[in-house]
Parts: sequence; C-alpha cells; structure tokens
Amino acid sequence: MRETTDTRTRIQEIALRLFTEQGYEATSLREIAEALGVTKAALYYHFKTKDDIIASLSEERHAMIERLVKWAQDQPRTIETRREFVRRYADELFAGHHQLFMRFMERNQTALRDHPKVGKMRDLMVAMVGVLSDEDDPHAKRLRSTMALFALHGAMFFLTGEKITDEERKEAALQVAMELIEPRPDDS
Repeated sequence: MRETTDTRTRIQEIALRLFTEQGYEATSLREIAEALGVTKAALYYHFKTKDDIIASLSEERHAMIERLVKWAQDQPRTIETRREFVRRYADELFAGHHQLFMRFMERNQTALRDHPKVGKMRDLMVAMVGVLSDEDDPHAKRLRSTMALFALHGAMFFLTGEKITDEERKEAALQVAMELIEPRPDDS
C-alpha cells in the first residue's frame, strides 16, 4: 500500500511540475511516464487521464480547505478564531505541493476555466472568506478579509526571484494577512 501511495504521489508531483512548466494541454501522459521512468501502462494503473491527475490534486486541496472551514465553523466567531484560521491556512498552503498546484492553476487558467473541480475551488474560497467576515460587515472589511487570503497566495507569486526562504515568504505573508483581518474603528 505504501509503495502505491508513494508512486501516486510521485506521479502527481511530476505531472504538476510538467503541467506548470510546459502547460497542461502541451503535456502528454507519455511525457509524464518518461519523466517517472515507468511505462504508460504503469501510469494508467494510477491515473487513466491527465484530468484524473488534476482531479486527484484538486480533491486533496478541496479536502484540506473543507477541513479548515469546518474547524473554523465549529469555533466561536472571534478575532482569535480568524487569526488561527489564517495561521492554519498558511501552514497548509506552504506545505506539500500546494504552492506548485497554485502556480499550475495560475499558468493554466484558460485550459481549466470550465473544469468542474476549479468551480468547486471558487466556492471553497467564498466559504473561506465567510470565515473571515460576516455578510453584514462593511464592504471594506469584507474586501480586507478577502485580501488577507490573497496575501498568502500572492507571496508565492510576488516574492520570487528574491533571496528569500519559504519560511520567510510565509512569515511576510502572514504578517500582511494578519494586518488585514485586524478590526478597525471604522468596521462597525
């Protein structure tokens, strides 16, 4: 079982790297198999199509966000819960292949525009914003809450090329995100 899981994870990582570098539409299953050093038949054992690979990666990300939103919904609606939610999301976002998945999504927007898993991701982002703000909050406060999430995402795209570690990137993103969710006098 462990070897199957490791192979599946390796396939996801290699495919994600190739999809990001070459483009989703320009990458074939044969190229993924070659990069892994396996036959196409061995790749088919785990994934029949490129779409299956993307679906598996999306489902992992969806599950992570759903767990996080569920946790937050079970907590009191306080600023402390919102801060912890942002911290937990940052921890998840900067772990595993979530960063590469986001780069893949950004670079392949046209190819994935109508993909059903991408639509679900939009719904989950709305649920995350719902954790950080209330529907009756002033527009500016709701926008700041949304921007807090995008600050975490933005660190991966805009703090590149600099001599910065992932931990420093995460800390800078967290600092900005926390500033954005802090209550302000004009929020009431």
